[in-house]
Amino acid sequence: MAADLSQLVKAYDVRGVVPDQWDETLAELFGAAFVRVTGASAIVIGHDMRPSSPGLSRAFARGAATQGVDVTEIGLCSTDQLYYASGALNLPGAMFTASHNPAQYNGIKMCRAGAAPVGQDTGLAEIRELVEGWSESGAPAPTARTGVITQRDTLEDYAAHLRSLVDLTSIRPLKVVVDAGNGMGGHTVPTVLASLPLDVVPMYFELDGTFPNHEANPLDPANIVDLQKRVREESADLGIAFDGDADRCFVVDENGGPVSPSAITALVASRELAKHGGKGTVIHNLITSWSVPEVVKENGGTPVRTRVGHSFIKAEMATTGAIFGGEHSAHYYFKDFWNADTGMLAALHVLAALGGQDGPLSGLVAQYDRYAGSGEINSTVADQAGRLAAIKSAYEAREGVELDELDGLTVTAADWWFNVRPSNTEPLLRLNAEARDEATMAKVRDEALAIIRG
Repeated sequence: MAADLSQLVKAYDVRGVVPDQWDETLAELFGAAFVRVTGASAIVIGHDMRPSSPGLSRAFARGAATQGVDVTEIGLCSTDQLYYASGALNLPGAMFTASHNPAQYNGIKMCRAGAAPVGQDTGLAEIRELVEGWSESGAPAPTARTGVITQRDTLEDYAAHLRSLVDLTSIRPLKVVVDAGNGMGGHTVPTVLASLPLDVVPMYFELDGTFPNHEANPLDPANIVDLQKRVREESADLGIAFDGDADRCFVVDENGGPVSPSAITALVASRELAKHGGKGTVIHNLITSWSVPEVVKENGGTPVRTRVGHSFIKAEMATTGAIFGGEHSAHYYFKDFWNADTGMLAALHVLAALGGQDGPLSGLVAQYDRYAGSGEINSTVADQAGRLAAIKSAYEAREGVELDELDGLTVTAADWWFNVRPSNTEPLLRLNAEARDEATMAKVRDEALAIIRG
């Protein structure tokens, strides 16, 4: 009987519980399918610190090798380190990680050569189809030549590449607390930040895929409480938290206050535009703050609004030749990094911006954090389409209000906006609201929630 991969193969990656939903046998089939779909003659593979990651990644390598493809294993790495290897070596790549999901989960993030994404519309559907077929009929026959599996360490090269993109050598000394959440930041941060004028205070750098201290998802306020406290105790200049596979970073200021990812997007956008002579396109998704396109325009750039999700951002980056892109989920994308996302490079920009002036981080980011936002609020609903229709009906006839359906439903007025998007995987509607002041935001948020939950 063919395996049902409908709950395992997501929009952008493979992700599920090990061994309940997938195991090394399936991983081997995924390896063979990946090379068939990409047409690769060689690939690169990396993995995170989860207990199941080494075995799954080696099984994937075996599957690829049976199809005559040579495999370079870079071992323990962050997801953006795998993207670096894919870009620098010009090879398709596979990263074994489930990012911030609990320990029993694992997954595969796949890309073509040059870190170009593999999603449902760019190969993932075909990979799933092959794996489902082979799980019923048996693994594909090996080719006459078996590929060679070799190992290569790319950490130093990855770190050197990042440091070549942001000059930190002349910044003032900074004290920074880094919470790696027992994830891959504990592996990459010491090498990337080595020899810079930084006093790094490490938290949870021990690689442990069971996440003994807190979930490695810094977007959840509960998971940055330890970092906020430590920043205040250390009288540090800032704090940085990474998620499990260290492709996202979250920043707190000298008071332990969380800095909005939209403010980080605006700050980095201004720096990237300056680097490119005040010209360039910057991508932002539709739930980032109004401040992002404002700052982009003020710095001479062209903002382009897109749907939420890295495949949409990366596609728009490639189409427009954008120099930078940011999402409110703390994913940051760089033209100088093969249009891929790297939280580490965004962190280096924040350190360079802070260290290049004398004021505190709270003062620096205030100019980029101009509005009152709700953050993302999830509501469980039985009928996503019905609730969206109810919101549309409630607002479409109002004077001075505009609606668009680029991604879910966005309702915009002169002083506020909100977006409601359905989850692809759960019976949820996600609300994000913003206004020019806190009272207006609260009123708009509560009115929208009353309809969503009505």
